[in-house]
Amino acid sequence: MQDYQLQQARVYTDFSGLNALKNGAKDDKQGALEEVARQFESIFVSEMLKSMRKAGDVFAEGNYLNTNQSEMYRDMFDSQLSLTMAGGQGTGLAEALVRQLSEDIPGTDKQGESLASRKTELADYDRSLPRLSPRLPERVEEVTEVAEANSLVPKAEASALPETFDSPEHFVSTLLPIAEKIAADTGINPRLMVAQAALETGWGRHMIKGDGSEPSHNLFGIKADSRWQGEAVTITTTEFREGVPMKERADFRAYPDYESSFRDYVSFLESNPRYQDVLASADQPHVFARKLQEAGYATDPQYGDKINRIMNRDSLMTLSMGNGGEE
Repeated sequence: MQDYQLQQARVYTDFSGLNALKNGAKDDKQGALEEVARQFESIFVSEMLKSMRKAGDVFAEGNYLNTNQSEMYRDMFDSQLSLTMAGGQGTGLAEALVRQLSEDIPGTDKQGESLASRKTELADYDRSLPRLSPRLPERVEEVTEVAEANSLVPKAEASALPETFDSPEHFVSTLLPIAEKIAADTGINPRLMVAQAALETGWGRHMIKGDGSEPSHNLFGIKADSRWQGEAVTITTTEFREGVPMKERADFRAYPDYESSFRDYVSFLESNPRYQDVLASADQPHVFARKLQEAGYATDPQYGDKINRIMNRDSLMTLSMGNGGEE
């Protein structure tokens, strides 16, 4: 690397040479390795000089020539001296580093020279296809038979899960595994999500349904505003206006299954700027619930406290521990 900018890396006050060294490594790895080895050797020499200077400082006490200015110029001289020494014959440390590290550069030998097998362009790679096995048609037929057989096996439908729930234990045991699956991807406490769903649905006894009793699988009471492009159901709900409960008709999002409801809940929080501070407390469920209320998730002034009370119930705590839920 004899480029002028790379040579400037040997002047300790000029940082442009270091940037050029970084860019040059993309085209000439071996040259960059040699220059970096010299830089490392200069650091070693600089530290050695500092140790030598410190050993002599004890004799400079009381010397009127020993001032802050003289020490500054001495340090500047030592910094440049270390770079100059490493750039010349040096101590041999840079050469040893190059010999050791050259073996790690793909396509180079121990001396750092490019091997004949080194591939630097796409055209250097073999692009021919391997010879097909004569048993391939037979294997294709086997795969086809297995695929057709699996298509005949009835799959578990989302409707296999209940539309309403008989008890808090039934609610938790059914939905906690789904919440834990979502929590593994998001970090939100699964017990918190189940507790909030319990508050929104009355432990699954009052699930949101349309006028034709069609299930919505909506566990978190998320409304279908103008941003929602999916199915929706319209129901009468209770909203608090200035602390006063009022009945209103509103559209709520509808999902094909409960897992979709959990995932949309997380997506709803992540896409809304006002809930970013809430998500920052994902590892603190009780703080999360309080901040969720403060961010205006619901109009009920006791919303966060109610989630925390449900989360601390024995039924939720016991079942979550049995399912490997978080504490």
